[in-house]
Order: sequence, then structure tokens, then C-alpha cells
Amino acid sequence: MFNPSREEVRRFFFEAWRKYRNQIPLEGLEQTAIQIMLLHPEYHALLDQPEQYADRDFSPESGQLNPFLHMSLHLAIAEQVSIDQPRGIHALHRQLQASRNAHDALHVLLECLGETVWQAQRTGMPPDEAAYLECVRRSLG
Repeated sequence: MFNPSREEVRRFFFEAWRKYRNQIPLEGLEQTAIQIMLLHPEYHALLDQPEQYADRDFSPESGQLNPFLHMSLHLAIAEQVSIDQPRGIHALHRQLQASRNAHDALHVLLECLGETVWQAQRTGMPPDEAAYLECVRRSLG
């Protein structure tokens, strides 16, 4: 399993954004990443300044959202939905889209995935797929 470093993740986003801005053809995952970046205009100035933001820490304690983590979670969700892993996530995503706009539906998944990953890190256990899916189901009402 590929486990990129913080530097590699950031370089990927910066490079995809540079290619997009310069109208250079995008490859594979870069296309999905650009769609995510376009959903987040608040990150565009940051993506235009890799020299300033490549090494910057985004501290939750100071109320800062890490844009690279946020976009990475979006990428993970795009992959999950496309391959229906964990099983049932694709159908749950469709149900969310029926009651919300597409971006808000993704953010429900993102919040549940973030909580699941945080719990796994806290306990030292693998992510609990059942808890993740249950979190999404609860958001359906």
C-alpha cells in the first residue's frame, strides 16, 4: 500500500495545480485532484504559492484546517465511492446526494471518514468500516 509522506502529498497537489494552471495535460489521479481543488476556491491562492506553503504546519489547536489533509480525504472518498469500498459506501453516497448538494454530500462522508481515521489513530487499531458506514447512515436522518 502506498503511504506518501507529507512532502509527497503536498508536491502532488502543487504539481497538479501548476499543470492545470498552465494547461498541461493531467494524468490519472491528477484529474480527480483538480476537480476537488476546483470545489475549494479558498485553497487556490495557497496552491499558487508552493514555496510559502510546502512546509507550513496547520495546527488544529489554533483552529486551522489543513487544506492538504482535507483534499486528501476528498481523494480517498472519491476512490471509495468509485470502487464501493467499504461495501455500501457508493449507495450511501447516492442517498446523501438525494438530500443535499453534491459537495455537502461529500463533506458528510469526509467528516465520517475523518472521525474513523482519528479513532483508529487514537486506539492503534485499523479503521472500523462498520463504524464509518454507521456514521454516514446516522447523517441520513
